[in-house]
Amino acid sequence: MKTNIRVIQPDFSGCKNMDERREHVYSLLESLAGQSLDLVTLPELWSVGFGNYDDYEDCAERLNDSKTLDELKRYAREYNTYIFTGSMVEKRHGNLYNTSVLLDRRGDIAARYRKIHLFGYESRESKILTAGEEAVVVETDFGRVGIATCYDLRFPEQFRIMLLKDVEMFIIAADWPALRGEAFRLFCRARALENQSFLVATNCAGGESAGLSCVINPEGEVLAQAGAAQRIIPCEIDLSDAQKYRREFPAVVDIVSVK
Repeated sequence: MKTNIRVIQPDFSGCKNMDERREHVYSLLESLAGQSLDLVTLPELWSVGFGNYDDYEDCAERLNDSKTLDELKRYAREYNTYIFTGSMVEKRHGNLYNTSVLLDRRGDIAARYRKIHLFGYESRESKILTAGEEAVVVETDFGRVGIATCYDLRFPEQFRIMLLKDVEMFIIAADWPALRGEAFRLFCRARALENQSFLVATNCAGGESAGLSCVINPEGEVLAQAGAAQRIIPCEIDLSDAQKYRREFPAVVDIVSVK
């Protein structure tokens, strides 16, 4: 079964606040009206901006009372598509999390993932936010999907855990910096190849962000990739190809414990 994907790589250079950032993303979603879609993806902390640490508290939302999620749920229902909302600052039990949500075609929450590996190098994320604890894989009507966020890409163990949960595709929200853009390309291909899984990574564009959003197949080949500018990437894949490749070249079947 073919899965029709749109990867939204937005540039927020002209946006002054959270409301303008949201309206910008909604305008990009509006451009998809009338298309037959299965999955639309967004990047990391796009509604607040990753580096706007002083705004995290004020922009935090509860998942059951989120203006941002409510609007994205409407698009999911209207377009009859899954929407990977990217991540937001979630307020929960007195803590703040970097939380990504996958909405199903009815606009219901199919999965939520709280970023496990918080970034501390020249960043305040690890000081402000609380780390998640669980690797997340969810069944969709097009296959089994695992969720990760940006810095998680540097930790292959998390992706191997998702593989052991029978993942077929990883979806990644990121705001990866242009300074380390080549590392982003490398990690995306490596995580796909070593787990013989599809990978869809959605990054921000503009400013210090690298862009370079991409779709990678289970052989580590780039099926589609953006440059540094704002773009919506179209791509069609068949997740059953992951299982087919694993049968033909059974590297993941040959995983053994090393003592």
